[in-house]
Amino acid sequence: MSEALIADDHAVFLDALSAVLSSEGWAVIKATTVEDAVAAVSERQPEVCLIDRHFAAGRDGLGAVRDLIAVAPRTKVVILSGDGNTDSIMQAMSAGAAGYVHKTRSVAVLKRTIERVLRGEVVVEVPAGPAIQPQLARQRDALRLVRCLTVRERQCLELLVAGQDTAAMVRSLGVSAATVRTHVQALLTKLGAHSRLEAAAFAVRHGLLDDRVGRDLAGGYARLARTVLAERPAAQV
Repeated sequence: MSEALIADDHAVFLDALSAVLSSEGWAVIKATTVEDAVAAVSERQPEVCLIDRHFAAGRDGLGAVRDLIAVAPRTKVVILSGDGNTDSIMQAMSAGAAGYVHKTRSVAVLKRTIERVLRGEVVVEVPAGPAIQPQLARQRDALRLVRCLTVRERQCLELLVAGQDTAAMVRSLGVSAATVRTHVQALLTKLGAHSRLEAAAFAVRHGLLDDRVGRDLAGGYARLARTVLAERPAAQV
């Protein structure tokens, strides 16, 4: 039987949603705190984790997304929230959440969201106006592309944004220049970028790299933008 974890500190909502998913054949695990949710996901490795945005004592479900994915990489994390602003959605998606569902959406929408994220889609279901939809669509597309990168290709993307040229990447990764060029060409192709600079700009614009890397990117990105190498077309990586 498939397992789903629901984390919410509102007992009525938690019990109601648990009953709905149980009736659909899910084995439901409940958590009322962020800490309990992370511990339970680590132990049980459920197929999906539905976690509230806001908890008591100022805890934020968004801040737990990376922790949940770290302890259970195959678990699809879906944020449930009454907050539908663009920044929150982008933050959740950039952290690795597979879905973001506004609490005003129907149970049928939530069930479809679970089905879709389990198929590998990135889903946002909020009562957004026309202006927000194109931005969300672009962010979803960007996340789909970057999630196609291999671990080594993602490392190369991080180093590109940090301003490293091929020689520096060789030293950082401990591989040959030919291998670096192969990985860079592959990530450019997957991202649809025509140059290293374009790939780096794409990653920065959509917040595709984690916070640890992001804190050091501004200076590196500026260095990359000044290099002749960054301006070369993809065929000359």
